[in-house]
This record gives sequence, structure tokens and C-alpha cells, in this order.
Amino acid sequence: MPDTRYAIAAVLVAATVTWTLRALPFAVLTPLRESGTVQYLSTRMPAGVMVILVVYCLHGLPVTEARATAPLAALAVTIGLHLWRRNALLSILGGTATHVILASTVFAH
Repeated sequence: MPDTRYAIAAVLVAATVTWTLRALPFAVLTPLRESGTVQYLSTRMPAGVMVILVVYCLHGLPVTEARATAPLAALAVTIGLHLWRRNALLSILGGTATHVILASTVFAH
């Protein structure tokens, strides 16, 4: 059995490390919020991330095959819903539902 002082020291070190790691993001984010670069990136990054995700997801899609219709239709529905309603949740759910329905019924192998 470990010494009592050793066990107390180990618990204190673990608690200190845990508290520091949880508090560190809040301490670092405070000065970053006033940064012009961070404010610029906060307005540009969401669209950039979405473009990267779309390119990554569709880069190997065989457009000449019929099975490519489901993801392309889902993408069209997602874009259409977003342009129509400007609601990200509705767009994502609509596009996902379109893909799942087409992939599991029309284009199921």
C-alpha cells in the first residue's frame, strides 16, 4: 500500500493538472476574441470548411455511374434548402434524408 503522503501528493498533482487543462482554453480565448485575424476567420471559416468537406466527399465520385445520383441529389437538396430557408439544420437534415432514402431504396444493390 502506498504511503499516505504519496497518495495525497498524487491526488493533488492530478487535480492541479486537470484544473489547469480545463481552465487554460478560457484564459487563452479571452485575448483572442479581440484579435482582428480571429474575427475575420470567424466570418470566413464556416464556408471554407464546408467547401473543403464537399470536395473531400465528392472527389472520388464516379459521376458517369447511376449510383452517383444519390449524393448529387442530396447535395442539390441541401443547397436548395439552404438558399430557400437559410436554416443550416433544415438543410443538413433534408440533404441527409434525401441521400439515405435514395441510397436505400432507388440505388440499393
